[in-house]
Amino acid sequence: MTDILCGSNYFYYICELILGLFPIFSLHMTKNDFILEIYKDDRTVFRLSDIAMLFSQEDIIFLSDRLNYYVHTNKILNPRKGIYAKSGYNPLELANILYTPSYISLEYVLQRSGIVFQYDSSYTSISYLSRSIGINGKTYSYRRIKEEIIMDTTGIIRDQNINIAIPERAFLDILYLNKDFYVDNINPLDKQLIENILPIYKSVALEKRVANLIQNG
Repeated sequence: MTDILCGSNYFYYICELILGLFPIFSLHMTKNDFILEIYKDDRTVFRLSDIAMLFSQEDIIFLSDRLNYYVHTNKILNPRKGIYAKSGYNPLELANILYTPSYISLEYVLQRSGIVFQYDSSYTSISYLSRSIGINGKTYSYRRIKEEIIMDTTGIIRDQNINIAIPERAFLDILYLNKDFYVDNINPLDKQLIENILPIYKSVALEKRVANLIQNG
């Protein structure tokens, strides 16, 4: 005799039957089509609102219930409440979506540009708040900065669905937030780009620190 389905198992069994009988979102879309459409999108991390727009779905409760079903059946991941991801998602995309507006900057960018040598495995970002959270063994760290600085996109690029600072912007961000930050190597930095970005901070103290660092090499 087969096991009796009860509780959540029964609920998901009924969902399976319903989803098999009634295509979701359109007369032509099956449950497999739904997952396929998500995986065809070049993004790897989505807010609930992103998926609603992807399928022109206005019933958020309906959509949330269906997504939770797909999470339960391991079709998609749910790294954070209200956030869904493909398997093998890009953690930098997640960092952008956890708190918005935000962009990758600070140590993460400087390490990979050869400007600082000390290794830090965190995904570091600039945002409207300071916070550090752990998800699936990875640390996502955010530093608060003035809103007018966040909203100025000078020195921030959009690359493969990720908002990330160029090294010169990350360099200025970290010196603005930490006047005593030690920089190992400024040679990779473009001095003209630094001069172009510097005015957005409106800080005489930062201008002096940058001038001293460049002068002393």
